[in-house]
Amino acid sequence: MTARLAGRVALVTGGGGGIGRAVAERLARDGATVEIAEIDAARGAETAAAIAQQGGRAHAERVDVCEAAEVAAWIDGVRARQSRVDVLVNNVGHYLRSRPFAEADPAHWRALHRINLEHVFLVTNAALPALRAHGSGSIVNVASVEGLRGYPPDPVYGAYKAAVVHFTKCLALELAPEVRVNAIAPDLTQSLQVDYERWVPAAERHKWPLWAPVGRSGTGADQADVVAFLASGDARFVTGCVIPTDGGSVAAGGWFRSARAGRWVNRPFDP
Repeated sequence: MTARLAGRVALVTGGGGGIGRAVAERLARDGATVEIAEIDAARGAETAAAIAQQGGRAHAERVDVCEAAEVAAWIDGVRARQSRVDVLVNNVGHYLRSRPFAEADPAHWRALHRINLEHVFLVTNAALPALRAHGSGSIVNVASVEGLRGYPPDPVYGAYKAAVVHFTKCLALELAPEVRVNAIAPDLTQSLQVDYERWVPAAERHKWPLWAPVGRSGTGADQADVVAFLASGDARFVTGCVIPTDGGSVAAGGWFRSARAGRWVNRPFDP
């Protein structure tokens, strides 16, 4: 345990699994009391229990962050339990089985909107009064590298992730100097939605140095360490920034047209 976030309260959406769990556990190790919103109640409770076993403090609630009433009730509960709110990590997001734009429909677009953008608005708006109260709040949005580059599998998903990127920059200016707002943009990282351990056969894993400049796939801890920095006073002069936590994939280009697969890919087994 460290004291970097001692006495602070951090909210983490989707904190029960994947990157969200790694973030919740890391913030707790840094001394924060962590409030977890998780749609899977059992998963959230498991994470809170694991944090407690490690000597940290956490509380998990079953919350659908796409529903305004549930978000409002969660924030009210947090404020009843805690004397302050210092950090918000908007971690929830999903590509929802990417569809080419020509084959998609408004229902798919609306679903992408709710889980990738609207919930960021809902949670941020509800938490903002508490975050501003002490003049030193920090918001960290989990965007994606697909908001920084073209995303051929589903342009609508890419557009919403780009919206999170731009919202981060715009909100940072509106809330300065009371609240800092930054984002990370993950890629090539094992998560609940992106299961590289299942997708990449063992026989192909030696090719990771061809796909990721850092030479391996990412872990939740790789993302959580950057979130913890942005949430802390160590990043006191950082706001409006989006950090690609991608193993270098944006710098390297990222997507390749594969004759073998007959589509765009970001892991060229045989381009």
